[in-house]
Amino acid sequence: MQTNTVRKIIHVDMDAYYASVEILDNPSLKDLPVIVGGSPESRGVVCTCNYIARKYGVRSAMACSVAKRLCPEGVFINPRFSRYKEISQKIREIFYRYSSLVEPLSLDEAYIDVTDNPQGLYASVIAKKIREDVFKETGLTCSAGVGPNKLVAKIASEFNKPNGLTVVTP
Repeated sequence: MQTNTVRKIIHVDMDAYYASVEILDNPSLKDLPVIVGGSPESRGVVCTCNYIARKYGVRSAMACSVAKRLCPEGVFINPRFSRYKEISQKIREIFYRYSSLVEPLSLDEAYIDVTDNPQGLYASVIAKKIREDVFKETGLTCSAGVGPNKLVAKIASEFNKPNGLTVVTP
């Protein structure tokens, strides 16, 4: 296999991951503002929230008491890290189908170097296939960015959230 001089990096970031898993497991939450974190009566913080709750100004690392004031209708759910890890492992298996060079950053995001991928596919095609496979096999959406390095790929993955793909050519 010929080594390419221009690297092709994909950054995959799951969309509102913990909240999305909670909605996957309890579909009745689909149209509600879901906030994963501590109780609003505690000193806990928001781990994440879905995009409905974000419209109220709720953000990760915010005190749950503040989140409750901003979004009184919010459904607060305690995190279930074992479940998030279980699904994360399935998602990583998908990444490894396309490259052996996977660098997980957390349960919900990773860099994938596809510069010299065995299939000989364009990085944008691989990113599209990864997003399709993740949705088909887990029911969850993710956003992806493709670029010549990790920084550009990470920034690109933020452009079309949720459930988007951005490609930045060299």
